[in-house]
Amino acid sequence: MARPGSTKAQLEGALRKRVADVIAPNLTVLFCGINPGRYSAAAGHHFAGPSNRFWLTLFAAGFTPRRFAPADSRQLLALGYGITNLVSRTTATADELADDELRAGARRLRAKVRRLKPRFLAMVGLGAYRIAFERPRAKEGLQPETIGGTKIWLLPNPSGLNAYHQRVALVRLFRQLHAAIDVPRGT
Repeated sequence: MARPGSTKAQLEGALRKRVADVIAPNLTVLFCGINPGRYSAAAGHHFAGPSNRFWLTLFAAGFTPRRFAPADSRQLLALGYGITNLVSRTTATADELADDELRAGARRLRAKVRRLKPRFLAMVGLGAYRIAFERPRAKEGLQPETIGGTKIWLLPNPSGLNAYHQRVALVRLFRQLHAAIDVPRGT
């Protein structure tokens, strides 16, 4: 049996679809991907590509009590987490996005973050963040700038296409964010 969204026709049709945000006000962490891939759009869930390591990494880093599947994404809200994208347009790869699209996405994301007021915005994608926020030297981890009172934390993209960051490194970097959110607000 084929995975939802895995046939060639479903994947081609997915380029016209969007993936709905999983958001609420005052989250602890709002995870922000670059944009939906075809598998995610076809399935209607974030980080649904067969080689994407987001859900495994969230569990291994301590964010979730078990390994969630993409279809479980709404359960993140009860844990204080949400998901959005920098750009809503679906592509086969994030490399298809123009720099202007990324910068426009950053403007929309800033407005969304100001409205929702999460404690942390976890940007998942180094290169896209550097372009979108015009921070070419940004490194992983806590960023010096904020959006209102929201701290920005930069993480690598967990896509299987990102061979530079292997699973162990991804988990370590996501754990650093998890440790930071456990620090009381006053410190």
